[in-house]
Amino acid sequence: MANTLTAPTSVLSSKYKHSLYYLVAAAISLLLIWLALGIGFGDWSSPNHLDDTIWQLRYPRVVTSLLVGMALSVSGAALQALFENPLADPSLIGTSGGAALGVVLVLALGFGGVGIPLAAFSGSVLVCLFILACHRFLGGGQMGLLILGFVISAFCAAVVSLILFMSDDMVLRSATNWLSGSMAEAGFVPLRYAMISMILGLAILLPLGRQLDGLMLGEAAAKSLGIKVGVVRCLVVIASALLTGAAVSLAGVIGFIGMMVPNLLAILFGGGRMQLMIWSGWLGAILLLLIDGTARHVAYPVDVPVGIVLALLGGPFFIWLFVRSSRR
Repeated sequence: MANTLTAPTSVLSSKYKHSLYYLVAAAISLLLIWLALGIGFGDWSSPNHLDDTIWQLRYPRVVTSLLVGMALSVSGAALQALFENPLADPSLIGTSGGAALGVVLVLALGFGGVGIPLAAFSGSVLVCLFILACHRFLGGGQMGLLILGFVISAFCAAVVSLILFMSDDMVLRSATNWLSGSMAEAGFVPLRYAMISMILGLAILLPLGRQLDGLMLGEAAAKSLGIKVGVVRCLVVIASALLTGAAVSLAGVIGFIGMMVPNLLAILFGGGRMQLMIWSGWLGAILLLLIDGTARHVAYPVDVPVGIVLALLGGPFFIWLFVRSSRR
Protein backbone atom coordinates (compact mmCIF):
# COMPACT_ATOMS: atom_id res chain seq x y z
CA MET A 1 0.00 0.00 0.00
CA ALA A 2 2.84 2.36 0.87
CA ASN A 3 4.50 1.70 -2.49
CA THR A 4 1.21 2.38 -4.31
CA LEU A 5 0.91 5.77 -2.66
CA THR A 6 4.56 6.68 -3.13
CA ALA A 7 4.61 6.40 -6.93
CA PRO A 8 1.85 8.96 -7.67
CA THR A 9 3.32 11.27 -5.05
CA SER A 10 6.74 11.19 -6.71
CA VAL A 11 5.14 11.84 -10.12
CA LEU A 12 3.26 14.84 -8.73
CA SER A 13 6.43 16.08 -7.06
CA SER A 14 8.31 15.83 -10.37
CA LYS A 15 5.54 17.75 -12.18
CA TYR A 16 5.58 20.49 -9.54
CA LYS A 17 9.36 20.68 -9.80
CA HIS A 18 9.26 21.10 -13.57
CA SER A 19 6.48 23.69 -13.27
CA LEU A 20 8.63 25.59 -10.78
CA TYR A 21 11.59 25.51 -13.18
CA TYR A 22 9.44 26.95 -15.97
CA LEU A 23 8.07 29.69 -13.71
CA VAL A 24 11.56 30.66 -12.54
CA ALA A 25 12.84 30.68 -16.14
CA ALA A 26 9.92 32.87 -17.24
CA ALA A 27 10.47 35.28 -14.33
CA ILE A 28 14.22 35.58 -15.05
CA SER A 29 13.50 36.14 -18.75
CA LEU A 30 10.96 38.90 -18.13
CA LEU A 31 13.23 40.63 -15.62
CA LEU A 32 16.26 40.62 -17.94
CA ILE A 33 14.21 41.79 -20.92
CA TRP A 34 12.83 44.66 -18.82
CA LEU A 35 16.33 45.61 -17.66
CA ALA A 36 17.78 45.38 -21.19
CA LEU A 37 15.10 47.69 -22.57
CA GLY A 38 16.18 50.36 -20.07
CA ILE A 39 19.89 50.35 -21.06
CA GLY A 40 21.03 53.24 -23.22
CA PHE A 41 23.25 56.31 -23.42
CA GLY A 42 25.54 54.91 -20.72
CA ASP A 43 22.76 54.82 -18.14
CA TRP A 44 19.62 52.93 -17.20
CA SER A 45 16.10 54.29 -17.10
CA SER A 46 12.78 52.59 -16.57
CA PRO A 47 11.37 51.15 -19.81
CA ASN A 48 7.93 52.34 -18.69
CA HIS A 49 8.91 55.93 -19.54
CA LEU A 50 10.53 55.41 -22.95
CA ASP A 51 9.28 57.55 -25.81
CA ASP A 52 8.36 55.97 -29.16
CA THR A 53 11.66 56.80 -30.86
CA ILE A 54 13.82 55.18 -28.16
CA TRP A 55 11.47 52.20 -27.99
CA GLN A 56 11.80 51.61 -31.74
CA LEU A 57 15.59 51.55 -31.37
CA ARG A 58 15.83 49.26 -28.34
CA TYR A 59 12.99 46.81 -28.95
CA PRO A 60 14.46 45.30 -32.19
CA ARG A 61 17.87 44.91 -30.53
CA VAL A 62 16.43 42.99 -27.57
CA VAL A 63 14.36 40.75 -29.84
CA THR A 64 17.38 40.16 -32.11
CA SER A 65 19.53 39.14 -29.12
CA LEU A 66 16.92 36.66 -27.91
CA LEU A 67 16.34 35.13 -31.34
CA VAL A 68 20.02 34.83 -32.28
CA GLY A 69 21.05 33.38 -28.92
CA MET A 70 18.23 30.84 -29.07
CA ALA A 71 18.90 29.79 -32.65
CA LEU A 72 22.67 29.33 -32.30
CA SER A 73 22.37 27.42 -29.01
CA VAL A 74 19.70 25.01 -30.27
CA SER A 75 21.67 24.51 -33.48
CA GLY A 76 24.85 23.86 -31.48
CA ALA A 77 23.10 21.24 -29.32
CA ALA A 78 21.86 19.44 -32.45
CA LEU A 79 25.20 19.59 -34.29
CA GLN A 80 27.03 18.17 -31.28
CA ALA A 81 24.75 15.13 -31.41
CA LEU A 82 24.99 14.89 -35.19
CA PHE A 83 28.81 14.85 -35.20
CA GLU A 84 29.05 13.06 -31.82
CA ASN A 85 31.40 15.84 -30.79
CA PRO A 86 30.91 18.29 -27.89
CA LEU A 87 33.15 20.84 -29.65
CA ALA A 88 30.82 21.25 -32.65
CA ASP A 89 29.51 24.79 -33.03
CA PRO A 90 27.91 26.64 -35.98
CA SER A 91 30.86 29.02 -36.18
CA LEU A 92 33.67 26.56 -35.43
CA ILE A 93 32.70 24.05 -38.12
CA GLY A 94 32.08 26.70 -40.77
CA THR A 95 28.28 26.80 -41.10
CA SER A 96 28.12 30.40 -39.86
CA GLY A 97 30.89 31.36 -42.28
CA GLY A 98 28.98 29.75 -45.15
CA ALA A 99 25.84 31.66 -44.18
CA ALA A 100 27.77 34.95 -44.01
CA LEU A 101 29.27 34.31 -47.44
CA GLY A 102 25.80 33.68 -48.85
CA VAL A 103 24.50 36.96 -47.40
CA VAL A 104 27.42 39.03 -48.70
CA LEU A 105 27.14 37.48 -52.18
CA VAL A 106 23.44 38.35 -52.34
CA LEU A 107 24.15 41.91 -51.16
CA ALA A 108 26.88 42.25 -53.77
CA LEU A 109 24.42 41.19 -56.47
CA GLY A 110 21.96 43.82 -55.31
CA PHE A 111 19.28 41.55 -53.87
CA GLY A 112 17.58 41.99 -50.51
CA GLY A 113 14.46 41.10 -48.57
CA VAL A 114 13.66 37.40 -48.54
CA GLY A 115 16.73 36.66 -50.71
CA ILE A 116 19.06 37.27 -47.75
CA PRO A 117 17.77 34.56 -45.38
CA LEU A 118 17.53 32.17 -48.35
CA ALA A 119 21.17 32.86 -49.25
CA ALA A 120 22.23 32.43 -45.62
CA PHE A 121 20.38 29.11 -45.46
CA SER A 122 21.93 27.91 -48.73
CA GLY A 123 25.47 28.80 -47.65
CA SER A 124 24.99 27.19 -44.27
CA VAL A 125 23.49 23.95 -45.56
CA LEU A 126 26.14 23.52 -48.29
CA VAL A 127 28.97 23.86 -45.78
CA CYS A 128 27.24 21.56 -43.29
CA LEU A 129 26.63 18.88 -45.93
CA PHE A 130 30.25 19.09 -47.09
CA ILE A 131 31.59 18.72 -43.55
CA LEU A 132 29.14 15.90 -42.80
CA ALA A 133 30.30 14.04 -45.93
CA CYS A 134 33.97 14.47 -45.00
CA HIS A 135 33.26 13.45 -41.41
CA ARG A 136 31.31 10.43 -42.62
CA PHE A 137 33.66 9.09 -45.29
CA LEU A 138 37.10 10.39 -44.31
CA GLY A 139 36.89 10.27 -40.51
CA GLY A 140 39.56 12.17 -38.65
CA GLY A 141 38.08 12.36 -35.16
CA GLN A 142 37.69 15.56 -33.17
CA MET A 143 40.84 17.20 -34.46
CA GLY A 144 39.97 16.40 -38.08
CA LEU A 145 36.52 17.95 -37.72
CA LEU A 146 37.88 21.08 -36.08
CA ILE A 147 40.71 21.55 -38.59
CA LEU A 148 38.30 21.11 -41.49
CA GLY A 149 35.89 23.58 -39.89
CA PHE A 150 38.64 26.14 -39.33
CA VAL A 151 39.82 25.80 -42.94
CA ILE A 152 36.31 26.28 -44.33
CA SER A 153 35.66 29.23 -42.00
CA ALA A 154 38.92 30.84 -43.07
CA PHE A 155 38.11 30.28 -46.76
CA CYS A 156 34.62 31.80 -46.40
CA ALA A 157 36.03 34.75 -44.43
CA ALA A 158 38.67 35.33 -47.13
CA VAL A 159 36.06 35.39 -49.91
CA VAL A 160 33.85 37.74 -47.85
CA SER A 161 36.81 40.07 -47.23
CA LEU A 162 37.67 40.06 -50.93
CA ILE A 163 34.11 41.01 -51.90
CA LEU A 164 34.02 43.80 -49.31
CA PHE A 165 37.44 45.08 -50.36
CA MET A 166 36.53 45.17 -54.05
CA SER A 167 33.18 46.83 -53.46
CA ASP A 168 32.36 50.55 -53.34
CA ASP A 169 28.78 49.88 -52.24
CA MET A 170 28.02 51.54 -48.90
CA VAL A 171 25.67 48.69 -48.00
CA LEU A 172 28.54 46.23 -48.26
CA ARG A 173 30.87 48.59 -46.40
CA SER A 174 28.36 48.72 -43.55
CA ALA A 175 28.44 44.91 -43.39
CA THR A 176 31.88 45.03 -41.74
CA ASN A 177 30.47 45.83 -38.29
CA TRP A 178 27.63 43.37 -38.81
CA LEU A 179 30.08 40.56 -39.62
CA SER A 180 31.74 41.07 -36.21
CA GLY A 181 28.55 39.86 -34.57
CA SER A 182 26.68 43.04 -33.75
CA MET A 183 23.20 43.17 -32.21
CA ALA A 184 22.64 46.64 -33.65
CA GLU A 185 19.96 46.26 -36.29
CA ALA A 186 21.78 45.93 -39.61
CA GLY A 187 18.60 46.35 -41.66
CA PHE A 188 19.67 43.68 -44.19
CA VAL A 189 16.72 41.40 -43.39
CA PRO A 190 13.38 42.05 -41.62
CA LEU A 191 12.85 40.20 -38.35
CA ARG A 192 9.76 38.42 -39.69
CA TYR A 193 11.78 36.58 -42.37
CA ALA A 194 14.34 35.38 -39.83
CA MET A 195 11.58 34.33 -37.41
CA ILE A 196 9.86 32.23 -40.09
CA SER A 197 13.16 30.47 -40.81
CA MET A 198 13.78 29.83 -37.10
CA ILE A 199 10.25 28.49 -36.51
CA LEU A 200 10.68 26.04 -39.39
CA GLY A 201 14.06 24.95 -38.01
CA LEU A 202 12.67 24.36 -34.52
CA ALA A 203 9.63 22.52 -35.88
CA ILE A 204 11.95 20.09 -37.67
CA LEU A 205 14.59 19.77 -34.96
CA LEU A 206 12.77 19.46 -31.63
CA PRO A 207 10.80 16.29 -32.51
CA LEU A 208 14.11 14.59 -33.39
CA GLY A 209 15.33 14.54 -29.77
CA ARG A 210 15.03 10.78 -29.31
CA GLN A 211 16.71 10.08 -32.66
CA LEU A 212 19.59 12.40 -31.75
CA ASP A 213 20.03 10.54 -28.46
CA GLY A 214 20.34 7.37 -30.54
CA LEU A 215 22.86 8.94 -32.92
CA MET A 216 25.11 9.80 -29.98
CA LEU A 217 25.38 6.06 -29.26
CA GLY A 218 26.89 5.48 -32.70
CA GLU A 219 25.48 4.65 -36.12
CA ALA A 220 25.19 0.90 -35.52
CA ALA A 221 23.36 1.35 -32.23
CA ALA A 222 21.06 3.94 -33.79
CA LYS A 223 20.12 1.59 -36.63
CA SER A 224 19.45 -1.22 -34.15
CA LEU A 225 16.96 1.08 -32.43
CA GLY A 226 15.07 1.52 -35.69
CA ILE A 227 16.35 5.03 -36.41
CA LYS A 228 16.65 6.00 -40.08
CA VAL A 229 20.10 7.52 -39.75
CA GLY A 230 20.33 9.05 -43.23
CA VAL A 231 16.95 10.75 -42.96
CA VAL A 232 17.68 12.08 -39.48
CA ARG A 233 21.05 13.49 -40.57
CA CYS A 234 19.52 15.31 -43.54
CA LEU A 235 16.74 16.77 -41.38
CA VAL A 236 19.22 17.92 -38.73
CA VAL A 237 21.41 19.57 -41.38
CA ILE A 238 18.42 21.39 -42.90
CA ALA A 239 17.05 22.50 -39.53
CA SER A 240 20.45 23.63 -38.23
CA ALA A 241 21.04 25.55 -41.46
CA LEU A 242 17.66 27.29 -41.11
CA LEU A 243 18.51 28.34 -37.55
CA THR A 244 22.12 29.31 -38.25
CA GLY A 245 21.31 31.09 -41.51
CA ALA A 246 18.58 33.15 -39.86
CA ALA A 247 20.87 34.08 -36.96
CA VAL A 248 23.71 35.11 -39.26
CA SER A 249 21.40 37.14 -41.50
CA LEU A 250 20.34 39.12 -38.40
CA ALA A 251 23.58 39.56 -36.49
CA GLY A 252 26.55 38.28 -38.47
CA VAL A 253 28.96 35.62 -37.27
CA ILE A 254 28.78 34.98 -33.52
CA GLY A 255 30.96 32.18 -32.23
CA PHE A 256 31.16 29.89 -29.21
CA ILE A 257 27.67 30.39 -27.75
CA GLY A 258 26.42 27.35 -29.64
CA MET A 259 29.20 25.31 -28.05
CA MET A 260 29.22 26.80 -24.55
CA VAL A 261 25.52 26.71 -23.64
CA PRO A 262 24.66 23.06 -24.50
CA ASN A 263 27.85 21.78 -22.87
CA LEU A 264 27.27 23.74 -19.68
CA LEU A 265 23.74 22.35 -19.38
CA ALA A 266 24.84 18.81 -20.26
CA ILE A 267 27.62 18.89 -17.65
CA LEU A 268 25.49 20.43 -14.91
CA PHE A 269 22.11 18.76 -15.47
CA GLY A 270 22.35 16.10 -18.19
CA GLY A 271 19.08 14.92 -19.70
CA GLY A 272 17.86 13.92 -23.14
CA ARG A 273 18.71 15.82 -26.28
CA MET A 274 15.23 17.33 -26.77
CA GLN A 275 15.22 18.67 -23.22
CA LEU A 276 18.77 19.91 -23.74
CA MET A 277 17.81 21.73 -26.95
CA ILE A 278 14.83 23.43 -25.27
CA TRP A 279 16.82 24.64 -22.28
CA SER A 280 19.78 25.56 -24.50
CA GLY A 281 17.46 27.79 -26.51
CA TRP A 282 16.30 29.55 -23.35
CA LEU A 283 19.74 29.94 -21.77
CA GLY A 284 21.36 30.99 -25.06
CA ALA A 285 18.75 33.70 -25.58
CA ILE A 286 19.10 35.03 -22.05
CA LEU A 287 22.90 34.80 -22.05
CA LEU A 288 23.29 36.71 -25.32
CA LEU A 289 20.87 39.39 -24.12
CA LEU A 290 22.79 39.71 -20.84
CA ILE A 291 26.22 39.92 -22.53
CA ASP A 292 25.04 42.44 -25.11
CA GLY A 293 23.33 44.61 -22.49
CA THR A 294 26.34 44.54 -20.16
CA ALA A 295 28.79 45.36 -22.96
CA ARG A 296 26.57 48.19 -24.21
CA HIS A 297 26.33 49.68 -20.71
CA VAL A 298 29.98 49.29 -19.65
CA ALA A 299 31.63 50.30 -22.95
CA TYR A 300 29.40 53.31 -23.74
CA PRO A 301 29.74 55.31 -26.01
CA VAL A 302 31.46 52.50 -27.96
CA ASP A 303 29.05 49.83 -29.21
CA VAL A 304 31.21 46.73 -28.83
CA PRO A 305 29.95 43.87 -31.06
CA VAL A 306 28.80 41.00 -28.89
CA GLY A 307 30.68 38.57 -31.16
CA ILE A 308 33.98 40.02 -29.93
CA VAL A 309 32.96 39.65 -26.28
CA LEU A 310 31.88 36.04 -26.81
CA ALA A 311 35.17 35.25 -28.57
CA LEU A 312 37.03 36.48 -25.47
CA LEU A 313 34.83 34.35 -23.20
CA GLY A 314 34.62 31.33 -25.49
CA GLY A 315 38.33 30.86 -26.14
CA PRO A 316 39.24 29.73 -22.61
CA PHE A 317 36.05 27.64 -22.42
CA PHE A 318 36.93 25.90 -25.69
CA ILE A 319 40.43 25.04 -24.42
CA TRP A 320 39.03 23.68 -21.15
CA LEU A 321 36.39 21.61 -22.94
CA PHE A 322 38.90 20.29 -25.47
CA VAL A 323 41.28 19.16 -22.70
CA ARG A 324 38.38 17.67 -20.74
CA SER A 325 37.04 15.67 -23.71
CA SER A 326 40.55 14.51 -24.71
CA ARG A 327 41.14 12.98 -21.27
CA ARG A 328 37.97 10.92 -21.32
